Amino acid sequence: SGVMSLLRPLLLDVVPTIQQTAALALGRLASYNDDLAEAVVKENVLPQLVCSLSEQNRFYKKAAAFVLRSVGKHSPQLAQAIVQSGALEMLVLCLEDFDPGVKEAASWALGYIARHNSELSQAVVDAGAVPLLVLCIQEPEIALKRIAASTLSDISKHSPELAQTVVDAGAIAHLAQMILNPDAKLKRQVLSALSQIAKHSVDLAELVVEAEIFPVVLTCLKDSDEYVKKNGATLIREIAKHTPELSQLIVNAGGVAAVIDCIGSCRGTVRLPGIMMLGYVAAHSENLSMAVIVSKGIPPLCACLIEEHEDHIKAAAAWALGQIGRHTPEHARAVAAANVLPTLLAMYMDTRSSEDLQLKATLKNILQKCTYLPALEPLLHDAPPNIMKHIVGQFSKVLPHDSKARRLFVTTGGLKKVQEIKAEPGSLLQEYINTINNCYPEEVVRYYSPGYSEILLERIENYHPVL
Repeated sequence: SGVMSLLRPLLLDVVPTIQQTAALALGRLASYNDDLAEAVVKENVLPQLVCSLSEQNRFYKKAAAFVLRSVGKHSPQLAQAIVQSGALEMLVLCLEDFDPGVKEAASWALGYIARHNSELSQAVVDAGAVPLLVLCIQEPEIALKRIAASTLSDISKHSPELAQTVVDAGAIAHLAQMILNPDAKLKRQVLSALSQIAKHSVDLAELVVEAEIFPVVLTCLKDSDEYVKKNGATLIREIAKHTPELSQLIVNAGGVAAVIDCIGSCRGTVRLPGIMMLGYVAAHSENLSMAVIVSKGIPPLCACLIEEHEDHIKAAAAWALGQIGRHTPEHARAVAAANVLPTLLAMYMDTRSSEDLQLKATLKNILQKCTYLPALEPLLHDAPPNIMKHIVGQFSKVLPHDSKARRLFVTTGGLKKVQEIKAEPGSLLQEYINTINNCYPEEVVRYYSPGYSEILLERIENYHPVL
């Protein structure tokens, strides 16, 4: 209906409340979808807003920042239009305003611009926003602290260099102090910002750890707010993934046990960062993997495979179990004894499973080390050839040296099952089968071979009794 061109002149109206209300109307329109936001840009509203931003009262500044945020949130292209209009400098000036509401509105707009990509984030940094945002997180108003922490998180996430600018402005110490703040929404943003800093490199992760976030951050895993739990686990994951030393530090602080409790007490995507954290810790070394086993980390990971409906969560749990079981026969046995291998195999073979889940559930990591035969035997009935090779390979390693296992292998039907496997002559699988067969007398192997009962029946029919 041509409302944009009607609203634009009202931004310069002599009555301040008309200016503010016109800006609010434009902001609400632009917020609705990207087509309307583009219309605001095309109507040349941005230069007008920027011109009047510096000299107007606090109500207008808030409304103008709201328009810029509403336009910038939709796409990098629209955010770029804001940068080109010269709005960043004005928004940064607003961060120095005496009114906390103006600071909050400006911080919010800057965050919506910075979150798109590293170029836009760099533009926000170049405009001088970071030191002022660090001052904002020290202000008494909770809402301002939240938005400023969120914007620092959006700036930090794109690259180590951008995260470093946030660190150089002294943000870590102030963020770390707020981990215990009773406000859940503030804690979410603080944990997110620290995660985005820690994720990039060992050095940045160490700087976050040096701010003495342990064991304080572990209390967040028991928080009643799901997002505080999730962001707390994400922060621990981002630190654990870098080095065995950082993982060891988390183990020593009681972090593994706390994460395991957290996974057990929640459902859905809140579990995901905790699941991955256990996988990262276990992947680093035999000792760290054993720390996860001793802390009883395997049962909740198995529960995730059964309880969760989303494939990406199941895939993460399968991956973590693979990282725990891949080190030594002892590690593999701990995973296999939880009776999880049939579940993994079923997911691997299920055509409805996502490609990623199938990849993570292949069992190869565990099978290459698993010598716990009771857990492997049920798999002989269902496994496809590429997995069967690994399973039979493990039997061929253990049976020649273990008479008790050889006897069990016969009584539980394992030997019979091996005779039914159709292997290519000369293949590795055939070699493994030959090794197993050589562990038994020839007549025993023949007895369990397919068709042997028919041969016996034939011999009975053709047998002439000696009278």
